[in-house]
Amino acid sequence: MTHICRASESVNSIVARVALIPTLPIGRVRVLLALWVTLVLIGCSTGASAPQPDLQADALDGLDAAIAAQCALARPPEPWPALCPQWRLERGDLRAWLTRRFEARALRSPQGRDEGLITGYYEPEIEGSRTRESAAQVPLLARPAPASAEARMTRTELETGAPAALKALVWIDDPVDAFFVQVQGSGRVRLRDGSVMRVGYAGDNGHPYRAIGRDLIELGELSAETLSAQAIADWLRRDPARGRELMRRNPRYVFFRELPAGLRASDGPIGSMGVALTALRSVAVDPRAVPPGSLLWLEVADPRGGVLRRLVVAQDAGAAIIGSPRADLYWGTGAQAGQWAGQMKSTGRLWLMQPRP
Repeated sequence: MTHICRASESVNSIVARVALIPTLPIGRVRVLLALWVTLVLIGCSTGASAPQPDLQADALDGLDAAIAAQCALARPPEPWPALCPQWRLERGDLRAWLTRRFEARALRSPQGRDEGLITGYYEPEIEGSRTRESAAQVPLLARPAPASAEARMTRTELETGAPAALKALVWIDDPVDAFFVQVQGSGRVRLRDGSVMRVGYAGDNGHPYRAIGRDLIELGELSAETLSAQAIADWLRRDPARGRELMRRNPRYVFFRELPAGLRASDGPIGSMGVALTALRSVAVDPRAVPPGSLLWLEVADPRGGVLRRLVVAQDAGAAIIGSPRADLYWGTGAQAGQWAGQMKSTGRLWLMQPRP
Protein backbone atom coordinates (compact mmCIF):
# COMPACT_ATOMS: atom_id res chain seq x y z
CA MET A 1 0.00 0.00 0.00
CA THR A 2 2.92 2.38 0.63
CA HIS A 3 3.88 2.71 -3.02
CA ILE A 4 0.22 3.28 -3.95
CA CYS A 5 -0.24 5.99 -1.35
CA ARG A 6 2.86 7.78 -2.62
CA ALA A 7 2.02 7.44 -6.32
CA SER A 8 1.96 10.74 -8.15
CA GLU A 9 0.30 9.51 -11.34
CA SER A 10 -3.04 11.25 -11.85
CA VAL A 11 -6.32 9.43 -12.27
CA ASN A 12 -6.86 11.09 -15.64
CA SER A 13 -3.60 9.71 -17.03
CA ILE A 14 -4.54 6.21 -15.88
CA VAL A 15 -7.97 6.60 -17.45
CA ALA A 16 -6.38 7.66 -20.71
CA ARG A 17 -4.20 4.55 -20.80
CA VAL A 18 -6.91 2.08 -19.87
CA ALA A 19 -9.36 3.68 -22.29
CA LEU A 20 -7.16 2.46 -25.15
CA ILE A 21 -8.48 -1.04 -24.43
CA PRO A 22 -11.32 -1.27 -26.99
CA THR A 23 -13.49 -3.67 -25.01
CA LEU A 24 -13.91 -1.32 -22.04
CA PRO A 25 -16.30 1.63 -22.39
CA ILE A 26 -14.78 4.84 -21.05
CA GLY A 27 -17.70 5.34 -18.62
CA ARG A 28 -17.11 1.96 -16.99
CA VAL A 29 -13.37 2.64 -16.82
CA ARG A 30 -13.96 5.84 -14.89
CA VAL A 31 -16.37 4.16 -12.45
CA LEU A 32 -13.96 1.30 -11.76
CA LEU A 33 -11.02 3.63 -11.32
CA ALA A 34 -12.98 5.92 -9.03
CA LEU A 35 -13.81 2.94 -6.83
CA TRP A 36 -10.15 1.85 -6.85
CA VAL A 37 -8.92 5.33 -5.90
CA THR A 38 -11.49 5.54 -3.07
CA LEU A 39 -10.26 2.27 -1.60
CA VAL A 40 -6.66 3.43 -1.87
CA LEU A 41 -7.43 6.70 -0.10
CA ILE A 42 -9.26 4.85 2.67
CA GLY A 43 -6.19 2.69 3.15
CA CYS A 44 -3.92 5.74 3.22
CA SER A 45 -6.12 7.71 5.63
CA THR A 46 -6.27 4.87 8.14
CA GLY A 47 -2.51 4.71 8.29
CA ALA A 48 -2.01 1.47 6.37
CA SER A 49 1.52 2.63 5.63
CA ALA A 50 2.30 3.74 9.20
CA PRO A 51 6.01 3.28 9.97
CA GLN A 52 7.09 0.55 12.34
CA PRO A 53 8.98 1.35 15.59
CA ASP A 54 12.77 1.31 15.49
CA LEU A 55 13.91 -0.34 18.73
CA GLN A 56 17.43 0.90 18.06
CA ALA A 57 16.20 4.40 18.98
CA ASP A 58 15.64 3.27 22.60
CA ALA A 59 18.57 2.90 25.02
CA LEU A 60 16.29 0.58 27.08
CA ASP A 61 17.49 2.10 30.38
CA GLY A 62 15.04 1.24 33.16
CA LEU A 63 12.94 -1.11 31.04
CA ASP A 64 14.35 -4.21 32.72
CA ALA A 65 13.23 -2.83 36.11
CA ALA A 66 9.70 -2.18 34.83
CA ILE A 67 9.41 -5.70 33.43
CA ALA A 68 10.91 -7.17 36.61
CA ALA A 69 8.25 -5.41 38.71
CA GLN A 70 5.34 -7.10 36.97
CA CYS A 71 7.11 -10.44 36.57
CA ALA A 72 7.49 -10.46 40.37
CA LEU A 73 3.70 -10.58 40.76
CA ALA A 74 2.22 -13.90 41.88
CA ARG A 75 -0.02 -13.76 38.81
CA PRO A 76 1.40 -11.47 36.11
CA PRO A 77 -1.15 -10.24 33.56
CA GLU A 78 -1.43 -12.01 30.22
CA PRO A 79 0.67 -12.70 28.19
CA TRP A 80 3.43 -12.36 30.80
CA PRO A 81 3.00 -15.75 32.55
CA ALA A 82 4.61 -17.25 29.43
CA LEU A 83 6.92 -14.32 28.70
CA CYS A 84 8.44 -13.83 32.18
CA PRO A 85 10.39 -17.15 32.21
CA GLN A 86 11.76 -16.30 28.75
CA TRP A 87 12.71 -12.81 29.88
CA ARG A 88 14.55 -14.18 32.91
CA LEU A 89 16.63 -16.45 30.67
CA GLU A 90 17.38 -13.81 28.04
CA ARG A 91 17.40 -10.50 29.94
CA GLY A 92 21.18 -10.32 29.46
CA ASP A 93 20.53 -9.34 25.84
CA LEU A 94 17.20 -7.59 26.26
CA ARG A 95 17.24 -5.87 22.87
CA ALA A 96 17.77 -9.11 20.97
CA TRP A 97 14.94 -10.81 22.89
CA LEU A 98 12.53 -7.93 22.32
CA THR A 99 13.34 -7.78 18.61
CA ARG A 100 12.93 -11.52 18.14
CA ARG A 101 9.91 -12.01 20.39
CA PHE A 102 7.62 -9.03 19.63
CA GLU A 103 5.96 -7.37 16.67
CA ALA A 104 4.27 -3.96 16.68
CA ARG A 105 0.66 -3.09 15.91
CA ALA A 106 -0.37 0.56 15.77
CA LEU A 107 -3.16 1.47 18.19
CA ARG A 108 -6.03 3.37 16.59
CA SER A 109 -9.15 5.09 17.82
CA PRO A 110 -12.59 3.77 16.81
CA GLN A 111 -12.50 6.48 14.12
CA GLY A 112 -9.25 5.10 12.72
CA ARG A 113 -6.90 7.79 14.07
CA ASP A 114 -3.44 6.57 14.97
CA GLU A 115 -2.60 9.67 17.06
CA GLY A 116 -3.86 10.61 20.50
CA LEU A 117 -3.15 12.73 23.55
CA ILE A 118 -0.04 11.88 25.59
CA THR A 119 0.35 13.58 28.97
CA GLY A 120 2.65 13.20 31.96
CA TYR A 121 2.31 12.73 35.71
CA TYR A 122 4.61 12.45 38.70
CA GLU A 123 4.86 11.85 42.46
CA PRO A 124 4.80 15.20 44.33
CA GLU A 125 6.91 15.89 47.42
CA ILE A 126 5.03 18.07 49.90
CA GLU A 127 5.02 19.14 53.56
CA GLY A 128 2.63 18.06 56.31
CA SER A 129 2.04 16.53 59.73
CA ARG A 130 0.24 13.50 61.12
CA THR A 131 -1.84 15.69 63.44
CA ARG A 132 -3.44 19.01 62.60
CA GLU A 133 -1.30 21.99 63.58
CA SER A 134 -3.20 24.91 62.01
CA ALA A 135 -6.56 25.83 60.51
CA ALA A 136 -4.89 26.35 57.13
CA GLN A 137 -3.99 22.68 56.80
CA VAL A 138 -6.22 20.29 54.82
CA PRO A 139 -6.43 16.51 55.19
CA LEU A 140 -5.81 13.61 52.89
CA LEU A 141 -8.64 11.27 53.82
CA ALA A 142 -8.61 7.50 54.13
CA ARG A 143 -11.21 5.66 52.10
CA PRO A 144 -14.57 5.28 53.89
CA ALA A 145 -16.68 2.15 53.69
CA PRO A 146 -17.72 1.78 50.01
CA ALA A 147 -21.43 1.51 50.86
CA SER A 148 -21.44 4.56 53.13
CA ALA A 149 -22.94 7.94 52.26
CA GLU A 150 -19.52 9.53 52.78
CA ALA A 151 -18.05 7.48 49.96
CA ARG A 152 -20.24 9.35 47.44
CA MET A 153 -19.91 12.88 48.78
CA THR A 154 -18.64 15.52 46.35
CA ARG A 155 -15.40 17.39 46.90
CA THR A 156 -17.31 20.40 48.23
CA GLU A 157 -19.28 18.26 50.68
CA LEU A 158 -16.17 16.50 51.92
CA GLU A 159 -14.22 19.72 52.36
CA THR A 160 -16.97 21.76 54.01
CA GLY A 161 -18.90 19.24 56.07
CA ALA A 162 -17.01 15.96 56.25
CA PRO A 163 -18.25 13.79 59.11
CA ALA A 164 -15.88 13.38 62.04
CA ALA A 165 -15.95 9.63 61.38
CA LEU A 166 -13.76 10.10 58.30
CA LYS A 167 -10.11 9.41 59.04
CA ALA A 168 -7.45 11.95 58.13
CA LEU A 169 -4.26 10.12 57.19
CA VAL A 170 -2.14 13.26 57.21
CA TRP A 171 -2.58 17.04 57.25
CA ILE A 172 -1.09 18.97 54.33
CA ASP A 173 0.27 22.50 54.82
CA ASP A 174 -0.72 23.84 51.39
CA PRO A 175 -4.25 23.19 50.02
CA VAL A 176 -2.93 23.51 46.46
CA ASP A 177 -0.37 20.77 47.15
CA ALA A 178 -3.16 18.58 48.52
CA PHE A 179 -5.23 19.16 45.36
CA PHE A 180 -2.34 18.19 43.09
CA VAL A 181 -1.61 15.06 45.09
CA GLN A 182 -5.19 14.06 44.37
CA VAL A 183 -4.73 14.77 40.66
CA GLN A 184 -1.49 12.75 40.57
CA GLY A 185 -2.84 9.93 42.76
CA SER A 186 0.23 9.58 45.00
CA GLY A 187 2.74 11.63 46.96
CA ARG A 188 5.54 11.83 49.50
CA VAL A 189 4.79 13.89 52.60
CA ARG A 190 7.79 15.19 54.53
CA LEU A 191 6.87 15.24 58.22
CA ARG A 192 8.22 17.54 60.92
CA ASP A 193 10.78 15.01 62.19
CA GLY A 194 12.27 14.67 58.69
CA SER A 195 10.70 11.30 57.97
CA VAL A 196 8.72 10.71 54.79
CA MET A 197 5.21 9.29 54.64
CA ARG A 198 4.21 7.87 51.28
CA VAL A 199 0.56 7.85 50.26
CA GLY A 200 -1.12 6.13 47.35
CA TYR A 201 -4.50 5.93 45.67
CA ALA A 202 -7.10 3.97 47.66
CA GLY A 203 -10.25 4.85 45.74
CA ASP A 204 -12.42 7.82 44.84
CA ASN A 205 -15.94 9.12 45.34
CA GLY A 206 -17.16 8.00 41.90
CA HIS A 207 -17.82 11.49 40.58
CA PRO A 208 -16.49 12.52 37.15
CA TYR A 209 -13.13 14.25 36.89
CA ARG A 210 -13.23 17.87 35.73
CA ALA A 211 -10.05 19.52 34.43
CA ILE A 212 -9.84 22.95 36.04
CA GLY A 213 -7.24 23.99 33.48
CA ARG A 214 -10.02 24.03 30.90
CA ASP A 215 -12.05 26.24 33.23
CA LEU A 216 -9.18 28.71 33.50
CA ILE A 217 -9.00 28.94 29.72
CA GLU A 218 -12.77 29.50 29.45
CA LEU A 219 -12.55 32.20 32.13
CA GLY A 220 -9.80 33.94 30.17
CA GLU A 221 -7.31 33.55 33.03
CA LEU A 222 -4.89 31.36 31.06
CA SER A 223 -4.45 30.53 27.39
CA ALA A 224 -3.97 27.11 25.83
CA GLU A 225 -0.37 28.14 25.07
CA THR A 226 0.46 29.13 28.67
CA LEU A 227 -1.47 26.32 30.37
CA SER A 228 0.66 24.02 32.51
CA ALA A 229 0.45 22.43 35.94
CA GLN A 230 2.75 25.13 37.35
CA ALA A 231 0.68 27.92 35.80
CA ILE A 232 -2.48 26.44 37.34
CA ALA A 233 -0.83 26.11 40.76
CA ASP A 234 0.47 29.70 40.62
CA TRP A 235 -3.02 31.00 39.77
CA LEU A 236 -4.64 29.03 42.61
CA ARG A 237 -2.15 30.42 45.13
CA ARG A 238 -2.46 34.05 43.98
CA ASP A 239 -6.11 34.21 45.02
CA PRO A 240 -6.81 31.50 47.64
CA ALA A 241 -10.56 32.21 47.85
CA ARG A 242 -11.12 31.99 44.09
CA GLY A 243 -8.66 29.13 43.94
CA ARG A 244 -10.68 27.15 46.49
CA GLU A 245 -13.85 27.80 44.52
CA LEU A 246 -12.20 26.67 41.28
CA MET A 247 -10.79 23.47 42.82
CA ARG A 248 -14.27 22.59 44.04
CA ARG A 249 -15.55 22.67 40.48
CA ASN A 250 -13.88 19.27 40.17
CA PRO A 251 -16.28 17.06 42.14
CA ARG A 252 -13.99 14.01 42.05
CA TYR A 253 -12.24 13.34 45.34
CA VAL A 254 -9.45 10.81 45.82
CA PHE A 255 -8.99 8.82 49.00
CA PHE A 256 -5.56 7.59 50.10
CA ARG A 257 -3.76 4.85 51.98
CA GLU A 258 -0.36 4.93 53.60
CA LEU A 259 2.07 2.85 51.59
CA PRO A 260 4.25 0.22 53.29
CA ALA A 261 7.35 1.52 55.02
CA GLY A 262 9.38 -1.15 53.22
CA LEU A 263 9.30 0.74 49.92
CA ARG A 264 12.76 1.93 48.87
CA ALA A 265 13.28 5.63 48.25
CA SER A 266 14.12 4.73 44.65
CA ASP A 267 10.81 2.92 44.17
CA GLY A 268 8.03 4.80 42.42
CA PRO A 269 4.46 4.91 43.71
CA ILE A 270 2.29 1.82 43.46
CA GLY A 271 0.23 1.78 40.25
CA SER A 272 -3.13 0.17 39.64
CA MET A 273 -1.44 -3.14 38.80
CA GLY A 274 0.08 -3.26 42.28
CA VAL A 275 3.70 -2.70 41.22
CA ALA A 276 6.07 0.21 41.85
CA LEU A 277 6.16 2.50 38.82
CA THR A 278 9.38 3.12 36.89
CA ALA A 279 10.17 6.66 35.74
CA LEU A 280 9.81 7.14 31.97
CA ARG A 281 8.89 3.45 31.55
CA SER A 282 5.50 3.13 33.24
CA VAL A 283 2.36 4.61 31.70
CA ALA A 284 -1.24 4.93 32.77
CA VAL A 285 -3.77 3.76 30.18
CA ASP A 286 -7.47 3.04 29.89
CA PRO A 287 -7.65 -0.67 30.84
CA ARG A 288 -10.84 -0.99 28.78
CA ALA A 289 -8.82 -0.13 25.67
CA VAL A 290 -5.31 -1.42 26.48
CA PRO A 291 -4.74 -4.58 28.55
CA PRO A 292 -2.88 -3.90 31.82
CA GLY A 293 0.73 -5.02 31.64
CA SER A 294 0.96 -4.44 27.89
CA LEU A 295 4.32 -3.57 26.38
CA LEU A 296 3.90 -0.47 24.21
CA TRP A 297 6.05 1.64 21.91
CA LEU A 298 5.59 5.38 22.45
CA GLU A 299 6.50 8.24 20.12
CA VAL A 300 5.77 11.78 21.32
CA ALA A 301 7.38 15.21 21.59
CA ASP A 302 9.76 15.41 24.56
CA PRO A 303 9.16 18.54 26.68
CA ARG A 304 12.93 18.67 27.24
CA GLY A 305 13.46 18.85 23.47
CA GLY A 306 13.38 16.37 20.61
CA VAL A 307 11.21 13.29 20.44
CA LEU A 308 10.71 10.48 22.95
CA ARG A 309 10.87 7.08 21.23
CA ARG A 310 10.76 4.26 23.75
CA LEU A 311 9.18 1.13 25.08
CA VAL A 312 6.82 1.63 28.01
CA VAL A 313 4.67 -0.69 30.13
CA ALA A 314 0.98 -0.18 30.94
CA GLN A 315 1.15 -0.42 34.75
CA ASP A 316 -1.32 2.23 35.90
CA ALA A 317 -4.72 3.79 35.13
CA GLY A 318 -6.33 7.18 35.68
CA ALA A 319 -9.73 8.86 35.62
CA ALA A 320 -8.69 11.24 32.84
CA ILE A 321 -7.15 8.50 30.68
CA ILE A 322 -9.95 7.47 28.35
CA GLY A 323 -9.78 5.50 25.13
CA SER A 324 -6.83 4.77 22.87
CA PRO A 325 -4.37 5.87 21.67
CA ARG A 326 -4.07 7.73 25.00
CA ALA A 327 -1.43 7.47 27.73
CA ASP A 328 -0.05 9.28 30.77
CA LEU A 329 3.74 8.87 31.15
CA TYR A 330 5.13 8.64 34.70
CA TRP A 331 8.12 10.98 35.05
CA GLY A 332 9.35 10.22 38.57
CA THR A 333 9.39 12.02 41.94
CA GLY A 334 9.87 15.64 42.92
CA ALA A 335 9.84 19.13 41.48
CA GLN A 336 11.94 18.46 38.37
CA ALA A 337 9.81 15.47 37.40
CA GLY A 338 6.74 17.62 38.03
CA GLN A 339 8.04 20.34 35.74
CA TRP A 340 8.51 17.97 32.80
CA ALA A 341 5.28 16.10 33.49
CA GLY A 342 3.34 19.35 33.69
CA GLN A 343 4.65 20.46 30.29
CA MET A 344 3.86 17.19 28.55
CA LYS A 345 0.62 17.50 26.61
CA SER A 346 1.16 16.52 22.99
CA THR A 347 -0.25 14.39 20.25
CA GLY A 348 1.64 11.12 19.96
CA ARG A 349 1.46 7.55 18.76
CA LEU A 350 1.32 4.19 20.49
CA TRP A 351 2.02 0.70 19.22
CA LEU A 352 1.05 -2.50 21.03
CA MET A 353 4.01 -4.89 21.14
CA GLN A 354 2.48 -8.32 20.60
CA PRO A 355 4.30 -11.61 21.14
CA ARG A 356 5.06 -13.32 17.86
CA PRO A 357 3.34 -16.69 17.36
